[in-house]
Parts: sequence; C-alpha cells; structure tokens
Amino acid sequence: MSTSERFDCHYCKDSLLGKKYIMKEDTQYCTKCYENLFANCCEGCSLAIGCNSKDLSYKDRHWHDQCFKCAKCSRSLVEKAFAAKDDLLLCTECYANDYSSKCATCKKTVMPGSRKMEYKGNSWHETCFLCHRCQQPIGTKSFIPKDTGYFCVPCFEKQFAYQCCACKKAITTGGVTYQDKPWHRECFLCIGCRKQLSGQRFTSREDYPYCLECFSNLYAKKCVGCTKAITSLAGAKYISFEERQWHSECFTCMQCSVSLVGRGFLTQRDNILCTDCGREK
Repeated sequence: MSTSERFDCHYCKDSLLGKKYIMKEDTQYCTKCYENLFANCCEGCSLAIGCNSKDLSYKDRHWHDQCFKCAKCSRSLVEKAFAAKDDLLLCTECYANDYSSKCATCKKTVMPGSRKMEYKGNSWHETCFLCHRCQQPIGTKSFIPKDTGYFCVPCFEKQFAYQCCACKKAITTGGVTYQDKPWHRECFLCIGCRKQLSGQRFTSREDYPYCLECFSNLYAKKCVGCTKAITSLAGAKYISFEERQWHSECFTCMQCSVSLVGRGFLTQRDNILCTDCGREK
C-alpha cells in the first residue's frame, strides 16, 4: 500500500483502515489515543469518559450518564431538574428539603424555581402572600406592613391612613397638622394667594391660614409715613400715637426728617414735628 493510500491515527500512526476512529478538528485518532488525549474525567467515578459513553457536563465538570446522580438520594439526574449546593448536585426534592425556605403562611417548602415573595427574612409562596384585609394575593404590587400583617396600599389607606381635610384623599407619606386636622403638604395653602405654606412662616385669622404677606395686606395697620403695612410677625418695630402707627424708621419730623423715636415731639394738625421745628412755627 502506498503512502498516499494510508489512513493512520494522527498520534500513534497505527492504520485506521477498517477500525473505529474519531475526528477532531479535521484530524483522525484511534479511540485509544483520543481517550488518552482528550477524554474528560468523570466527577463521579474519577474514570475517563470514553468514546462509548455519554459525556454530561455542567459548569466545566463532566460525568458519565450513569454517574450523574443526586449527591444525597443517588437518583439519576439525567434529563431532570436539579440544583447545585456547595459543588454538590441535588435533585429538587432533596434540595428543597435541606435548603429551601418554608412558606410563612402554609409552612410548606418553597420549591426551587417557583415564584415566591421574600421580606425581612421570611418567604412566602406568591399565592400565599395575602393582604390582611382583602385576602387577595399582593404579588408584585406595593404593600405596607402594619403590626403583624401586610396590607395592599388601597386597603391600608382605607383602614389606617389619615385623610387630608382639603382633598379628602389618604395621606400616605408626610403631611402636616393644623388645628388638629391632617393635610397633605401640597394641600396646606394660604387662603389668600393659595401659596403652599408647608415649611413657611404663616399666621391665622378666624381659623384660616395666611402667609405673612397676605395677612399684612389684608389686616395689618398701615404706616402713616410710607403707607405700607406694619406687622410684628416679621419682627418690625413701630410707634403708635392717637390711633396712628408708624414704622420706627418712618417716625420722623415732617419738616427736617430727624428721627423722633425716643424724643419729644409736637403735633400740628396731622403733622408730627420735632420740638425745634415746632417752635419755629
């Protein structure tokens, strides 16, 4: 037989004519050389996984099909669901019994892969995590814990939340109290200009809240000198004389404009004069 007609193992050079062989990357090997060079070692029995055996793999680890078993009960895992724990492969039943959490409601195992709810170290089947009031599954919706129960948001608002005295809707976060009544921050407004009062200085008249500006414009006394409102709410000092008021800085002589605060003064009709200007008259 000529060299061109030979068909040999790439590694040991034995003829492969009439024998079983394996191709790898366009190169032929006899089964013995292939197993020595390329066969994976079984995680179960530590023997090579030969050409006549199935090679089952998981995360770069390999098994004979007969060695691919649950590490606890030894049942075959071939074509079955399994779970991994600390490099051990377990059937779902063994994994659930040893490692899965128990439902806080029905006390049964929450099986791996099933839909569940977890909160503060407790677990529930999705269908067991119910609103304490309406007894409907909460699922992925928002919920609010209260005492030992859990409530969907609509039920919590109906049973526990304060209602804003302005819009009559539930107050779920924050809020303010005025006259022993609850308000949303965005609903607590000046009765005059409707500006939000939360976090601002305000006053009241006849139980209605006012911002300082509106209260001053509506109810504060007016300065005789500048005609602007005088309000002690903003810390302003003022002078009062014969039912007339002045800002301290506006209480000056009508003629020479000297300040009359703490000084004697004279009146001439509606005018206020310092004693020097009064004598001149």
